[in-house]
Amino acid sequence: MSVEKRPFGSWTSPLAASQIAAGVIKVGQPQWDGDDLYWLEGRPLEGGRNVIVRRSASGKVEDMLHAPFNARTRVHEYGGGDYMVVDGTIYFSNFEDQQIYMSKAGALPTFLAGNKNTRFADYNFDRKRKLVFCVMETHGATEHDVTNTVVSINEKGEISQVAGGSDFYMSPRVSPDGRFVCYVQWNHPNMPWDESELYLAELDAEGKVSKLERVAGGKDLSVSSPQWGHDGTLYFVSEETGFWNLHKIDAEDLKDSVSKDLYAKAAIVLKEQREHALPAWVFGMSNYAPLKDGNVLLSANDRGTWELVLLEQDGKGGLKPLRIDSPYANFAYVKAGNKQAAMCAGSPDAFSALVSFDLKEHTFEVERATTEMHVDKKYISKPQTIEFKTEDNKTAFAFFYPPKNDDFEAPAGELPPLIVFSHGGPTGQTSNDLRLSIQYWTSRGFAIVDVNYGGSTGFGREYRERLKKSWGIVDMHDCQNAARYLAGKGLVDKDRMAIAGGSAGGYTTLCALTFGDVFRAGASHFGVSDLEALALDTHKFESRYLDRLVGDYPADKETYIARSPIHHTDKLSCPIIFLQGTEDKVVPPSQSEAMVDALKAKKLPVAYVLFEGEQHGFRQAKNIARALEAELYFYSRVFDFELGNPVEPVEIVNEDALQKVGGKR
Repeated sequence: MSVEKRPFGSWTSPLAASQIAAGVIKVGQPQWDGDDLYWLEGRPLEGGRNVIVRRSASGKVEDMLHAPFNARTRVHEYGGGDYMVVDGTIYFSNFEDQQIYMSKAGALPTFLAGNKNTRFADYNFDRKRKLVFCVMETHGATEHDVTNTVVSINEKGEISQVAGGSDFYMSPRVSPDGRFVCYVQWNHPNMPWDESELYLAELDAEGKVSKLERVAGGKDLSVSSPQWGHDGTLYFVSEETGFWNLHKIDAEDLKDSVSKDLYAKAAIVLKEQREHALPAWVFGMSNYAPLKDGNVLLSANDRGTWELVLLEQDGKGGLKPLRIDSPYANFAYVKAGNKQAAMCAGSPDAFSALVSFDLKEHTFEVERATTEMHVDKKYISKPQTIEFKTEDNKTAFAFFYPPKNDDFEAPAGELPPLIVFSHGGPTGQTSNDLRLSIQYWTSRGFAIVDVNYGGSTGFGREYRERLKKSWGIVDMHDCQNAARYLAGKGLVDKDRMAIAGGSAGGYTTLCALTFGDVFRAGASHFGVSDLEALALDTHKFESRYLDRLVGDYPADKETYIARSPIHHTDKLSCPIIFLQGTEDKVVPPSQSEAMVDALKAKKLPVAYVLFEGEQHGFRQAKNIARALEAELYFYSRVFDFELGNPVEPVEIVNEDALQKVGGKR
């Protein structure tokens, strides 16, 4: 077949936005109940409803939660830890009313506990006393009157407090013998990855706390993902080494009562400059699983690429690492059953999927793919890891995706337009998973660079803390320098570079467009434009997040103003498209609208697409597709190329000014 010559950006692609949006589901939170495997599916075609699915030991796959029920909690707004399964009984948070329901074997759910003011997450079951342990979030008369506690709930739905007084809690976990419960707590102004503590409590016959001690974490240390081994060993992830590494307190040290000595008895399991956890934005995450034979299955992150490791007993009381050969490069939600483990996995060659891992044969099997779409490899752009210098001569990292579509080639001498992706968080990371949301662009002739700017996780605490008091500076410069690096290598067109990001990535995007001149256009997906407004008008979980990223408010008000794009629209000189949900409580529509109004007043080209009913991130298939197509149309007008696949136009206010602001060439 002959190759057609056509400009970058105008290539025809088989990857339609509607197919991508409808065909990609979210899978996560696997759990084992005996040999039955459960997981959660977020389905765009059902309005983003979270469905609990079971694969029985016999291999039958069926939905266990039917509409209108939706297993999704709003604790911390980001949720996670939405359900658990115990001996065939499902306990879950229902999205509509945020109360706890239970269902036996897929039967119609029945109410267990809660009221209009309560939300629940991060479930764990105490078999000895038949109690449900979880985190409860209680909302008072005002938006800022929110209390978080650890509670237990009996079979009658009666709620008892287990822990309270701190600002936040997560991961209540009862020991196998029912003697102890552990949990993680932290207080403002910290986020859980800044500074948190692991507490261990003895439980009396009724499940009440009788003795309590801190066993890990503390000043400038974070701890996460506590789990009990089958022998009573307490595992957790901490960062005394500067990296999130696996630690433990041996069962032998827990045979007596809780004591202050336990803090000193905690030992590192695997010391390395890789990370064994992700930041705790949501409940229920884990990147390791204790096995029944005393071994531990662990995923380790090295600069954005993960490896699966089996920690085997060495006969001397320790564990030695054995690398698992795997077709995957990213792992999350690692959970162990009797003979298999389950996890979410992906790679540059394979779409993310829920997979099982045979603990004896060390083989993988896909349990649930995130998409049934088959994409010919001739349309798949594989990421290249790049390293580039930062403003202060350090090193930052990114994944570069060149244009890829074997049906087309660009005219001689033409370089591709570039879109810089800035991930959210900002305390987060991007991976090199095969993602249709990237291939959508590269198959049309765009280059993409997905940046793990300073402040990203997966590189250790020093890298993560590059953003300390420097959000809007370090991340912005790293995104700019990634683009400059690629342009300097002759890989992209320096005159056709754009930047896009969602939430915190949207803030980085707006900063780069406001305070720099590297990019000719940008796309803000529910991005922050006003740091003051964010500090004053956001939910409890993130209400003090900016203290560490920007400064104390109101003491450092001038810094907030200096770094807020909304106060510096006079510096803008390029077109921007804004995509926003009407029900977003994390970054309210008012932030996008204030920026849009300012751009209109300055007579700059601007587009604003508002999605009715969407919250922080788009879940409905039609809106996911529309957002992709709107952004593509916008770039086609700015960079002046014909679309190979026509899409519905989006209104661009002041479109006639494109030529004047250096958009169209």
